[in-house]
Amino acid sequence: MLLAGALEKSHKLISTLLKPGDKAVDATAGNGKDTLLLAHLVGSSGKVYSVDIQTEAIKKTSALLKTKGFLDRVELIQADHSHLSRLVPVPVKAVMFNLGYLPGGDHNIITRPESTIKAVESAINITEPGGLITIVAYHGHPGGKEELEALEGYLANLDQEKITVLEYRFLNQVNNPPVLLTLEMET
Repeated sequence: MLLAGALEKSHKLISTLLKPGDKAVDATAGNGKDTLLLAHLVGSSGKVYSVDIQTEAIKKTSALLKTKGFLDRVELIQADHSHLSRLVPVPVKAVMFNLGYLPGGDHNIITRPESTIKAVESAINITEPGGLITIVAYHGHPGGKEELEALEGYLANLDQEKITVLEYRFLNQVNNPPVLLTLEMET
């Protein structure tokens, strides 16, 4: 199939942007797969900041990075992603989000509209011109639809002279496939 799913599409976009030496953020570390991708792309001269509020997510991400040999280029941060601008001290080229819950974890612990919008605002503040923010929104769980709608409302009102926002979704697929929201910082 030529059309990629939301997560695959976000990986393709980030992969075309990041180069060795860049700095990037995984704002929702989860099981570490996006952190691993970012660490591979920025190379040994780059830096990745991987953030998650859950201890379990930080442990899983750390274990994955250790087995792949990329732990040295990642700073793991256990904190609420709404504080990104305080947690990440430098401009970054890319920020990735996966919204919802930790796969294999407690489905009652989910991202929420208020903290997600604050996190996206922080991400905008730390992303350099020409950089990208990708948000894969899983919305098939309780609270997911409300979070996506709040986020879409917020993003629709961003200044188009400064940020281009794209929504990528399948319209005729069952089971609430994830939606990709991408923000490109104007140069």
